[in-house]
Amino acid sequence: MKNQTVFAAGRKHDVVSIGRLAIDLYANQYGCDLEDVSSFAKYLGGSSGNVAFGCARFGLKSAMITRVGNEQMGRFLVKTLADEGCDVSQIKVDPKRMTALAILGIKDRQTFPLLFYRDNCADMAFGPDDVDEAFIADCKALHITGTHFSTERVRAGSLRALEFAHGHDVRTILDIDYRPVVWGLTTPGDGETRYIPSPEVTLQLKEILAHFDLIVGTEEEFEIAGGTRGLIPALREVRRHTAATLVVKLGPLGCAVVEGDVPERIEDAFSVTSPRVEVLNVLGAGDAFLAGFLSGWLRGRDYASCCRRGNASGALVVSRHACAPAMPTEEELSYFLDNVRTLTEPANDSTLNWLHHVTPKRRAWNDVFIFAFDHRSQLYDLARQAGAPESRLPALKRLLVETVAQTENRLKLHGSLGALIDDRYGEDALHAATGRGWWLGRPVEQPGSNPVIFELGSSIGSVLEHWPKEQVVKCLIFYHPDDQADRRLAQESQVRTLCEATNETGHELLLELIPGKGLALQDDTILRSMTRFYNLGIHPDWWKLPSLTAEQWAQVDELIETRDPYSRGVVMLGLNAPIEQLIISFEDAKKSRTCRGFAVGRSIFQDPAREWLNGLIDDTTLIHRCCDSFEQLILAWQSIRAHKSAGSP
Repeated sequence: MKNQTVFAAGRKHDVVSIGRLAIDLYANQYGCDLEDVSSFAKYLGGSSGNVAFGCARFGLKSAMITRVGNEQMGRFLVKTLADEGCDVSQIKVDPKRMTALAILGIKDRQTFPLLFYRDNCADMAFGPDDVDEAFIADCKALHITGTHFSTERVRAGSLRALEFAHGHDVRTILDIDYRPVVWGLTTPGDGETRYIPSPEVTLQLKEILAHFDLIVGTEEEFEIAGGTRGLIPALREVRRHTAATLVVKLGPLGCAVVEGDVPERIEDAFSVTSPRVEVLNVLGAGDAFLAGFLSGWLRGRDYASCCRRGNASGALVVSRHACAPAMPTEEELSYFLDNVRTLTEPANDSTLNWLHHVTPKRRAWNDVFIFAFDHRSQLYDLARQAGAPESRLPALKRLLVETVAQTENRLKLHGSLGALIDDRYGEDALHAATGRGWWLGRPVEQPGSNPVIFELGSSIGSVLEHWPKEQVVKCLIFYHPDDQADRRLAQESQVRTLCEATNETGHELLLELIPGKGLALQDDTILRSMTRFYNLGIHPDWWKLPSLTAEQWAQVDELIETRDPYSRGVVMLGLNAPIEQLIISFEDAKKSRTCRGFAVGRSIFQDPAREWLNGLIDDTTLIHRCCDSFEQLILAWQSIRAHKSAGSP
C-alpha cells in the first residue's frame, strides 16, 4: 500500500511533538501488587516525550514542545531528550509546577497497575503562548496527543499549533492516547483503566478530527473518538469527520491502515501482522509503535514498511522493562526484522542485547587522557614503607582528583581528561570526580586475583546497579591464551558474567589485558587474547592494553574494526614505565586508528606520593609535580598525533 503523503521540502525538523513529558518509575519487582514493590527504575516517560525520543533514536530530526518543572526531574528529561538528538529549545521551564510522574507495577502479563501524578503538573500548563509559529513552520509534521485537548488551556495551545501547521503546509498527526484518568473520569489511583465511555470526551475529540492527516489509536481509542462500541462502526463515525489516514493498533495482531472508505471488516483493511514475543510490560508499546511507524512514514516509505517498523518496535519494547530507553535503534530493528521468526524471546538474545547497549547515541571520545590511580595494593605498600597510616590514602586520592582538575584548566582540555579511581581508598575521590564530564572508570577486580575475583562480591550485577551510569566498569585480568585450561576458562567465565551485567545495567566496560606471568610473551599474544574474547561473544566497550609495536597496533586496528565496529577503542596502560619510555611507545601507536589515548598512573604519581606519605612534600607540591608529569604525557601525545595528522612519516 503506497504512502502518498507529501511533505514540504527544506524543513529543519521532521516532526515536532506536543504533549505529555513525564518521569516514569517502573517497578523492579515483577509479580507483586504495586503496594508491595520495594524499588523502582527511573526513565523518561509521557506519550509525546516517548515518541519524540523514539523518532530521534531512529535518526529523524525530532523536536518537543511542552513544559517541565524547575527541578531535577525536569532537567533530567530535557537532558535525556537532548542527548538522544531531539531539539529541546521549545521546552519551557515552568516556575510554579512540578514535572509529571507515572508509577507502574508489573503484576503479570495482563496486569499493570499504574498511578499518574499529574495534578497541576508542568506539561498540562502548556498553552498558546508556548507555540512559536516560525518553529512550527520549519517542521514537516506536527504530532499531538489526545491528552492535550483534555483541559481548556492545553486545548487552546494545541489548536494554536494546528492553526500554524495548516498555515505552513505541515502534516498533522493525532495519537488519540486516551487515558480516562487524565480526563477526570475515574479515581486518581486508577491509571490502569484504558476505556470508559464519555459523550463529553467523544465530543471534544470529534471537534478536532478534521484537523489531522494521520490518526493513530487502539480499538478502544477509536471507539471513544467515534462515540460507539465496535471498531468498524467507530471507524465509520470517525471517517464522517475526517479524511485522515487511520492507523489502528491491534496489539499482538499487528495493525491496520484505512484510507478512504471503511471496510466491512477490519480484516479487509490493509494489515500487517506483529511479531510474537514474550511480554514483560505493555506500557509504552504504542509509543514505540508510533515512533517506528513515523520513521518510515516521514521518509515516504510504503505502508507495509511503516507497519513492519511500528509493529517490530512495539514488540521489542513489550519484551523490555522500560519504554523510551527500551526503544530500538535502526541497527537493532534491522537485526530483529531479519531474524523475526526465531526471536520470540528478544530479551534473551545476546546479539540484540549487545546492539541495544552499543548502538544508541553515546558521547564521543576521540583523544582521552586518563590519570589512573585506582591502585590499592601498591599504594598500601607505599604507605606501609613510609610508616604512614592507611587512613591517609583517601586524602591522597582526593589530591589526585585535584591534579586532573588543574590539568584540565591549565591545558583547556575539557572533554578529553579522565580518571580511574577505586572505591576502597577513593570513595570520596569518586564522588568528587563524578559529574565533571570526565571519562571516569572504576575497578571491580580484587587486586592480583587470577582467576579474577570481583572485589565487591560475586553478585556483580546488583553491585553495578548502585553505580552512576557515567562510571566505566574497569576489570584487569591476567590472561594468556596458552594458560592452563581451568584457569583460562575461569577467567573467561568471569568476564562473560561481567559483560552480561554491564549490558544489563547500561554501564560501559573496559577490559584491561595483562599477560599472565610464567608464560612466553609472543608477538601475537595480545591479539590472540582479544580474538578469543570476540569468539566468545564478549565485546568490551574499551580495551586497555600494554605498549605495542607499530605492526601490532595495525593488527589490533584490523581486529577491532572487523569484529566490533562499535568499539570505543583502546587506551594504553603504563605499568610504571618511565615517562620517556611511554613517550617512545606513543610513537609506535601514532598511526593506530583505535588507540584513543592512555591510562597511566604510577608513572605519574609513584615518586610524589612516596614523598608525600613520608612527609617530605606538601599537598600543593604533590599536585604540582603530578600535573607536570601528566601534562608532559598529554602534550607529547598531542604533538606526536599532530605530526601524524600532518602526514609526517
